[in-house]
Amino acid sequence: MLDCFKVPDEIAIRVPYGNMHSLVTSIFECCEMTEEGAKHASDALLYADLRGIDSHGVSNMLPKYVSGLRSGVINPKPNLSCSQDFAATLAFDCDQGLGLEQGHTLMSVAIDRARTQGVAYVTGYNGNHYGTCAHFVHQAVTEDLIGISMTTGSLKVTPTFGSEQLVGLNPLGFGVPAGTEIPFIFDAAMSAVASNKIKTLQRLDRKVLPGWIADAAGNPVMESINVPQDFMILPLGGTRELGSHKGFSLAMMIEILCGVLTGSGGGPHRHQGHAHCFIAIDIARFSEIAKFKHEMDTYLRAILDCKPAPGHARVIYAGVLEHEAEIDRRNHGIPYHPEVVSWLQTLAHDLNINHNLPVEQV
Repeated sequence: MLDCFKVPDEIAIRVPYGNMHSLVTSIFECCEMTEEGAKHASDALLYADLRGIDSHGVSNMLPKYVSGLRSGVINPKPNLSCSQDFAATLAFDCDQGLGLEQGHTLMSVAIDRARTQGVAYVTGYNGNHYGTCAHFVHQAVTEDLIGISMTTGSLKVTPTFGSEQLVGLNPLGFGVPAGTEIPFIFDAAMSAVASNKIKTLQRLDRKVLPGWIADAAGNPVMESINVPQDFMILPLGGTRELGSHKGFSLAMMIEILCGVLTGSGGGPHRHQGHAHCFIAIDIARFSEIAKFKHEMDTYLRAILDCKPAPGHARVIYAGVLEHEAEIDRRNHGIPYHPEVVSWLQTLAHDLNINHNLPVEQV
């Protein structure tokens, strides 16, 4: 996570993981989710906060989920039903349920089928936001499988050379187990910056970086400015010269593999809510597990041992910083902005939920 997205230490309120998990679970239950569903949703949401993916944690996403559950946009007790089953490929109707909860079940199905089929491809359509991809690919990694997950994000991205928001943020997650090294866990939207990170910048009164957004006419903004009122997010790469056509095309690929493939339409023509994809690959069908992990360790260690460029302390790969953030946050609590803690205290009071939120830094 870039420093510009971090809550300053001098104002951050550290909350123990267990306290926040208990509170968030209770909030979901008060929104009429089942006890099991609330727990899975809380697991996914707090995974983001533990791993330093604050843009997709409690601060930005819980208010949206609570609003959606209360208004009926999100079904708190959905009937997750399988509409297609061809052993290695399955499709599920999510019945407008919260993907945060249902992703656990869908990846579990993919893992189980991969054990018998070698590879499994599971889709979910007619759903809602599912949080961070990393949580679900990590679920496969802990079972010694390779995990891949994608979902259709909000239509906030303009195509390369475009001036309309026709492209989803469309994140991609990819996770691979290792032996003694930290697993490779990649998770990124196919946009220059995640939409929720823009909200974080607004909360912290900080500026966007060059190449992240376009103005209302579609012109890439190539200077650091305060977040404007009207803007569009650029594809990964920012401009054509820096490779935005690649991010744009990858976003389209994800739209097709999640949405169009499930009969949910694509981009501005989506008609069945969010669509997700969960893939599990049984490594044992291709290589002996111990040998694979050894080879992964050798590869990952080579990356970590790479001589850093001038001005940089070290070279890392996807998953390292998140692993280190989790260690810190499990030991010292998760840092939240005071505004977020205040909102949670008010919500807990309104819902008559007991909590152990601190009122100042711990």
